[in-house]
Amino acid sequence: MILPEEPRHIRIMAPYIQKAYRVVEERTGIRFGKDWLWHINNPEESDWYPSSEKPAIALCVFKDYHHDLAISFATDLQSALHAEGRDLCDDEAYRHLLEKYVIPAEEFYTKLHSEEYKEKAYYEFALVKQLKVTGFPTVFLQVSESKFYLLARGYTDHETLKKAIDQALSSPGADDRTH
Repeated sequence: MILPEEPRHIRIMAPYIQKAYRVVEERTGIRFGKDWLWHINNPEESDWYPSSEKPAIALCVFKDYHHDLAISFATDLQSALHAEGRDLCDDEAYRHLLEKYVIPAEEFYTKLHSEEYKEKAYYEFALVKQLKVTGFPTVFLQVSESKFYLLARGYTDHETLKKAIDQALSSPGADDRTH
């Protein structure tokens, strides 16, 4: 996640990403979209100033409509950015998802720019920091209000992740989980 105090142009991180994205493709088999890659390979021409603030706020707003679909929405956000090359700092990057999830656009955009949802997003940023997340993806299983199990850091195949989930669920204290 990128949360700069001041916006920083994509050219600052593009050289690192130009190498790192290939490793992600090799390990996962996914392919980044040509529109996203254009910004990475042409940073001097790009108008991107990446920040996770707006997508985090959008996710908080979304959870008020469809809490049970938050992972699907987060997946769609990642696809919008990395496959379709949408700038998630631009309000219009969300419009197609509002249609998909039948969310009233005017309501969504009002909430997206409200202090209430910004505070919710920053609470989640603080939680991530408290959990000492230093890279993504990182997977936790929350079994109670204050108990989390770290399941994976970095790309993890399905079988390994399933074993970690099963192990966490059979650990002492896992029976405290809320449903």
